[in-house]
Amino acid sequence: MDSSSETRTRNRNDSTGRPPALVAPGDELLPEELMRYSRQIIIPEIGMAGQRRLKNASVLVIGAGGLGSPALLYLAAAGVGTLGIIDDDVVDLSNLQRQVIHSTAAVGELKTESAARRIRELNPLVAVKLHNQRLDTANAVELFGQYDVILDGTDNFATRYLVNDAAALAGKPYVWGSILRFDGQVSVFWDEYGPNYRDLYPTPPPPGTVPSCSEGGVFGVLCSQVGSVMVAEAIKLITGVGRTLLGRLLILDSLDMTWREVSLRPDPQVEPITELLASYDDFCSTPTLDADGLRLTAAHSITASGLAGLLEARALGKEDFLLIDVRERGEAEIVSIPGAILAPRGAVLAGEIELPRDKELILHCKSGGRSSEVMRYLLRNDYTRVRHVAGGIMDWISDVDPSLPSY
Repeated sequence: MDSSSETRTRNRNDSTGRPPALVAPGDELLPEELMRYSRQIIIPEIGMAGQRRLKNASVLVIGAGGLGSPALLYLAAAGVGTLGIIDDDVVDLSNLQRQVIHSTAAVGELKTESAARRIRELNPLVAVKLHNQRLDTANAVELFGQYDVILDGTDNFATRYLVNDAAALAGKPYVWGSILRFDGQVSVFWDEYGPNYRDLYPTPPPPGTVPSCSEGGVFGVLCSQVGSVMVAEAIKLITGVGRTLLGRLLILDSLDMTWREVSLRPDPQVEPITELLASYDDFCSTPTLDADGLRLTAAHSITASGLAGLLEARALGKEDFLLIDVRERGEAEIVSIPGAILAPRGAVLAGEIELPRDKELILHCKSGGRSSEVMRYLLRNDYTRVRHVAGGIMDWISDVDPSLPSY
């Protein structure tokens, strides 16, 4: 182990949760700034020096989505001098239930542009830097080096591991948040002073075990609850006040409105981060199917158009099968294929729902991943007549019935 690795290990093991203030005080505040931030300046722990640190600070927000939206607004309102936004997505109507920085008029616009406009309306004293691109291994470390704090508002495991590793290599702290349905999590990771994301999740969860927000849903207001905590942590890192969440995981159940805390320490079994992985998508992707899995998937898949033909034949009495929807109930309430029977993936795999064996089963989900998994499970448990719709209900909407709502 080289000296830098020794230093990193020593500091991680000696974490106190109270690293020094990240940013030195900047220029004297202007009269407009004194007025704008007065309610914050009069807090003894912040004071004039703390506000000048915020003015001199730069924060990169990854993703102008559910968590990034409230975070950007509160960072701008607090007087953080420079805000960076990296996102390559555009505003979609389905975003507006939770991504409060955007408006209906911004649908179809780049999220970075929409967010920057709202930030400038809120606080024209803040400089906004736009990075209209996807974060990847080619740009992450260099980009992180331009900012004092990284705020991770992403919603997929591949990007989270990339953010973690790049932040460690750049020597930057980052505030992490995660949301799904009614549940939220927040922590601060700083490899030099304490745990990083790999100490919480050494390896990605098995594919399919954690639904995405588009599959599982998210309670819109939860984004602001978690996002505001993330901003509070960023402010504390910048100013050096209070006790950060470094070494602690904060968990919110907004349905019961309870918060609980779990201690987090560096895992001695986790290897030091010395370079980025070649591909984070491969690291977090579905494991390559074995030959039998590939054979089953290829031999038992049909298209949405093929399903339409089978449904027509069934209506004429020429086919006899059950169409099984393995999505969640909420998804089926938004849109469904006529005649489908709901049997959520989790309930089938857990044995809570036993599907009939005396008829052919045709399975579908949103895009084919969950139905393929259930299909292979059934075939390997002595079901003989099972197929699935490779493109799911999204292909049904695009190829068969475009009048149906998407989600």
